Amino acid sequence: MPISVRLPSQFSCLRHIIGALLLVLATLGLSGCSAVKLSYNNAPELTYWWLDSYLDLNETQSLKLRSDLTALQAWHRQMELPQYVSTLERLQRLAATEVTPLQVCTLYEELRPRLQVLLDRAEPTLVALAPTLTATQLEHLARQFNKRNGKWRAEWLDNSAAEQAARRAQQLTDRAEHFYGPLEEAQLAMLRASVARSVFDADVKYRETLRRQQDALQTLRQLQADPGPAGHVKTAVHALLERTLNSPAADYRSYAERSTQENCRLLATLHNSATPAQRQRLLETLQDYAADARSLMAPSR
Repeated sequence: MPISVRLPSQFSCLRHIIGALLLVLATLGLSGCSAVKLSYNNAPELTYWWLDSYLDLNETQSLKLRSDLTALQAWHRQMELPQYVSTLERLQRLAATEVTPLQVCTLYEELRPRLQVLLDRAEPTLVALAPTLTATQLEHLARQFNKRNGKWRAEWLDNSAAEQAARRAQQLTDRAEHFYGPLEEAQLAMLRASVARSVFDADVKYRETLRRQQDALQTLRQLQADPGPAGHVKTAVHALLERTLNSPAADYRSYAERSTQENCRLLATLHNSATPAQRQRLLETLQDYAADARSLMAPSR
């Protein structure tokens, strides 16, 4: 599945259920439905530990965050999962048909608001946490960013163009085969050709990552030094999330739009090339995800 979505890092673990349940956004490579259920049922705790690794939270912050994440998941079960089931049922009806790039992109645009709704719901948690972060915690966050950046540079920027292309082709293949089963040689050749002429630019992606990280650090450091009058923290955090979702960098916005259009074309081409057996595999995978989503709507015991 070629379309990539990355939730803001504050919600890394919750991205699994969103990515896995929405076909056109499902690029995370989960090994199967059981991985989705396990990730979702443990999302509050996993998200807490992920955040703690970046911020080294104290006891008071930890208690509040754990409580908020549990409440967020309870809301998500009740309000969002039914919408994922509806989307999956719609995708099942499309599985046996030909699709156009416009259909794929239209569906993608229809699903994007789900992320905004999730962030809106989670925003008060960030508003409460942000002014409590200490200078030491923000230094820890900066070091973790640098560590993550070093790994990404080693995987992408330090490699040759040929190595980058091979890595991307393998990623696309793995994600596609998760839904369609083994691809035929002609389909693999199509994916490789698509990668060869792709607009993908590791430098552009890296610059945007650095911009987002520096934006977050600057905003949090300002709030740590001076939270300001009532309502200022909420305004600052809301603006930060908006800049994370919608980059102020015109070159990156242009790049992201071209990438989305390219991905819609690739997904439509891949789907339309699928054999009857591959489309049946897709249908069964979507049915499994829908069944899991329905079961996840009930609180885990």
